[in-house]
Amino acid sequence: MPPLAHPLSAQGIESRADIHANLGTPALVERSLAAQEGALSRHGALVVETGAHTGRSAKDKFIVRDATTEDTVWWGKVNVPMRPDQFAALKADFMAALAEKETLYVADLFGGSQPEHRVNVRVINELAWHNLFIRTLLVRPSADELASFAPEYTIIDLPSFRADPERHGTRSETVIAVNFTEKLILIGGTKYAGEMKKSVFGILNYLLPTKGVMPMHCSANIGPDNKTAVFFGLSGTGKTTLSADASRTLIGDDEHGWSDTAVFNFEGGCYAKMIRLSEEAEPEIYATTRRFGTVLENVVMDPETRELDFDDNSLAENTRGAYPIDYIPNTSADNLGPVPANVVMLTADAFGVLPPIARLTPEQAMYHFLSGYTAKVAGTEIGVTEPEATFSTCFGAPFMPRHPSVYGNLLKERIARGSVQCWLLNTGWTGGKYGVGHRMPIKATRALLNAALDGDLDAVEYRKDDNFGFDVPVHVPVLVEQGIDQSILDPRSTWADKAEYDATAQKLVQLFIDNFAEFEAHVDEGVRQAAPANAVAA
Repeated sequence: MPPLAHPLSAQGIESRADIHANLGTPALVERSLAAQEGALSRHGALVVETGAHTGRSAKDKFIVRDATTEDTVWWGKVNVPMRPDQFAALKADFMAALAEKETLYVADLFGGSQPEHRVNVRVINELAWHNLFIRTLLVRPSADELASFAPEYTIIDLPSFRADPERHGTRSETVIAVNFTEKLILIGGTKYAGEMKKSVFGILNYLLPTKGVMPMHCSANIGPDNKTAVFFGLSGTGKTTLSADASRTLIGDDEHGWSDTAVFNFEGGCYAKMIRLSEEAEPEIYATTRRFGTVLENVVMDPETRELDFDDNSLAENTRGAYPIDYIPNTSADNLGPVPANVVMLTADAFGVLPPIARLTPEQAMYHFLSGYTAKVAGTEIGVTEPEATFSTCFGAPFMPRHPSVYGNLLKERIARGSVQCWLLNTGWTGGKYGVGHRMPIKATRALLNAALDGDLDAVEYRKDDNFGFDVPVHVPVLVEQGIDQSILDPRSTWADKAEYDATAQKLVQLFIDNFAEFEAHVDEGVRQAAPANAVAA
């Protein structure tokens, strides 16, 4: 590959390292194997382990608080400040560490597929597989674009670096430090590659609202009718699974922007959960695990046969696969599509209270967007026997630097401008809460989703939900056609103990009300009236 158009020295980065710039997939796989960073599976995927960190270190992320960010960042539990002098010390130590490296990998990439809204990102890695990961996940420039590429933001990713809490103001030896003024992100003390991708998401979430572009933690695809659907949801709710539909064109599985003219993918790859992956249930994603160029994190592999065991969670529950988006059949050639006709908010309700699908008004959509609800299942900690509600505003609070109302108002404006239909889709439990009922059949979820996106739910009868006030279909012909019990449309009817359902529903309603209290002053009366409390009062 040709040398960097914009050398590291021009950024004040000096190193004696052998610099490998913008290598392709085969070369990076070779170097990863040579350095014993990973091993090849029987079918050619690169299998790696991330060690102690098998997910994001949310409590180790900081944003430098200075004149740029003082009044633009939503400071609090999610966006934790770091003083400029602490970052300066951290940066000096990172530069010293870089200077001593013998080998470094550099990738010049785009965050965002729509040219007028993308950001140029340079990523510097000490691990070849990390460089392959981020090259897979972001948008790869053409050779001509690389020839004149000038980085706007730079990420330096050194898993071997150990932060000093006293000197750097960190919580531990792990650090993700974001400096919007210097346009520099420093990641140290973790081998979990997802930190890099989410850092780029954070950059775009900070920059795009000022341009009137809505950044979204969502998947997106296009139907045969050329209508786009976006799927908001927290991890584990089905964003990747439901968007990878062979009958629809995939735009992307995780991070997008909604501009005046398009929904565009921030990325050039997908990052899917692999735990308990089934070829029968998710054939498109399963097929990616048998291709050269896919990176599998913490997936257990037999050292002799090199066969993968997706059911083994001994290394991590959060096993992951990173692969180029075109490994999924029927993907958008331009990585973008028309503005949305449908917005789907996904939740995995482990309380078993929410219906499998509900139609939302724009005000209800904003309410549920700001709530960002899903539920963790019981049994993850000793003594925990009940489902645990999780509220992550905008379905992505850890990645939203600005106040949630900024994103909420952008969504509301765009829904109103485009006459967008909004839905709440529950991929969680039916017939009782977790431990009593069972997971919503994916067959039923897909049937209801397709009916909504195809317009087949426009003419069916609806009832007003007693707890949340949104519209719930009473009868859906496609369920009958596929032999699916219609009773799932009414969660209460699926519970053996109706009184327990009522008590659980009231508990969930109260959790919503308590969570939304911090947003009430930032929304209009219509959104406040969309709260479940008003449905109950009525």
